[in-house]
Amino acid sequence: MSSSQVFEQTIFIKASATMVERCITDLDLMHRWLNPALKCEPIREWSTEIGGRSRFIIKIPLVNPTLISHVIEREPGLIVWQFTGFFKGRDRWECQPFNNGTKLINRFQFEIPNPLVSWGFNQFAAPWTKNDMKAQLRRLKRVAEEIYQLECS
Repeated sequence: MSSSQVFEQTIFIKASATMVERCITDLDLMHRWLNPALKCEPIREWSTEIGGRSRFIIKIPLVNPTLISHVIEREPGLIVWQFTGFFKGRDRWECQPFNNGTKLINRFQFEIPNPLVSWGFNQFAAPWTKNDMKAQLRRLKRVAEEIYQLECS
C-alpha cells in the first residue's frame, strides 16, 4: 500500500457555521459547488448521518472512476466521509464559528493502493487536485454567503 497523503485547505466564509454546514450536507447545494466533473449520488436515501452512503463519480468517458463513501463521524459542524475505490481514505469537513463567520477546514487524507495509479496521480493529477480543492472551497464560499445574505435580509 502506498503511503498516506494529506491535502488540507482552509477558507473564511462570511456566513454562519450552520449555513456552511448546510451547504456541505444538502445534496442540491453541494451540486452547486462541487466540480462539474464530479457527481455525487446517494446509495438508497441521501443522508449525512453516521452510516449514510453515497458514491462520487468522476465523469471521465468510458472509465467513470467511482468512490464509495459512508459517513463515519458526525456532530454539529463536523462530517467525515470514509471512502474506498481507486483511493482509500477520509474527507473531513469542519465548520468552526469564527468572529463574524466561519472558518471551514477540509482535510482530504488518502492512499492509492495501486502503485501504477499512485505514480500517475502523483505525476499528473496531484497539483490539479490541490488547485481544484481550493477552487471548490471558493465556490462553496460563494454559495454559502449568497444564501446566508438572502436568508438574513
